[in-house]
Amino acid sequence: MRPVLTAVILSTTVAMSACTDSKIASREATWGDKPADIVCWTYGVQNFAGRSTGKVEYDEGGRISFVDAANGRYTTIEGECRVVYSK
Repeated sequence: MRPVLTAVILSTTVAMSACTDSKIASREATWGDKPADIVCWTYGVQNFAGRSTGKVEYDEGGRISFVDAANGRYTTIEGECRVVYSK
């Protein structure tokens, strides 16, 4: 019985920390740092051009996340992106 209980506790802990990490990343991208101009392409076709309100977060899968200044929404984009931070 103990190995099963240990496995359940361990999997619950991992699942809860993943949610927490996601929320932390969202908050960090939402508040702080300097705005940036962002342009992204997929297969050579421009699919986004805009500006962030603050920090741009990068993940290991090649996606960027930020709050879009045009609509105030938390946005995630996958593709080749150029990010130019303001001074």
